[in-house]
Order: sequence, then C-alpha cells, then structure tokens
Amino acid sequence: MSSRDRYTRMFPVSWEQLHRDSKALAWRLSDGPEITGIVAITRGGMFPAAVIARELDIRVIDTISVVSYDWKEQAAEPRVVKPLALGTDGEGLVVVDDLVDSGNTLRYVRTLLPKARFATVYAKPAGRPAVDVYITEVSQDTWILQPWDSENQFVQPIVKLRTGDGA
Repeated sequence: MSSRDRYTRMFPVSWEQLHRDSKALAWRLSDGPEITGIVAITRGGMFPAAVIARELDIRVIDTISVVSYDWKEQAAEPRVVKPLALGTDGEGLVVVDDLVDSGNTLRYVRTLLPKARFATVYAKPAGRPAVDVYITEVSQDTWILQPWDSENQFVQPIVKLRTGDGA
C-alpha cells in the first residue's frame, strides 16, 4: 500500500515542538527505573535521544539502524543495516525512536534487546503496544512530517488554490 493510500492527514512538527516533546519524554523516563544508556534508532530517534541524554545526563549512547519502510512503502521484514556496538540484552537501556507507526521496527529491536525499555515521542494506535512510553498519539492515517523532512516555502492561500489563481 502506498503512502498516498495510507495517509490522509498531515501532522507537521517543528524543531521547537520536537524538542519540547522530547524533553517531555525525558521527564516521563526520569520517573522509571535507572537508565544506564540510550539506543537511538536511526535516523528518527537520534534527535530525541540526544535531548533525552542531555536531560538525564546519560553519556552512553549507541545507535542501531533498522530499515522497515520508506516514505512510500512498508517493507515485509525489518533488516539491520548498522548493528549495535554494545553487546547487551538491553538491561538498563532505553531504546528511543521518533515515532511508532505499525510497530514492526520496535518489535524487531525488542527481540534483540528484550530487557530494554522502549520510548517514542509519537505513537499511532497499531504500534502503541510495541512502546512502553510515548508522549503524543496521532491517528493511524496521519503522516508525521518531521522537521528534517521538510523545508519552509511559500504556499498559496487556499482561496487562490480553489479558484485556480495560484499560478
């Protein structure tokens, strides 16, 4: 199924909003068990992980790169393109990603780090069971437009688009 069919809504996120939401996620995580390190799922989890690491004064940060989709299509099976450097079952770690959509990526990483906690800034209903802590839930048909995937540009007023004067 293409993104054109799956996503009927758009939720644009600014850098400032992502920072606020990532800091809120750090607050939620600070109430839980001791965290000895963070694993960021690249690429989306890197910015939230950096904010959380700063707020919780965590210096041990690793990354794992798992490809399970691109903006057009959902992949059949997640695959690791960059494994963890840490050799661990996840004890004391928090795995951070920007969002959970279907949950495929997080469920896969959980098989690699069964004792880790999983945290995302944004969650969709289908993926919510795969995450332990999140900040904001959006509908399944919403594309979360992260700030690294967008740029500011002029947009015609709606009335001009409707009348065809937006040339």
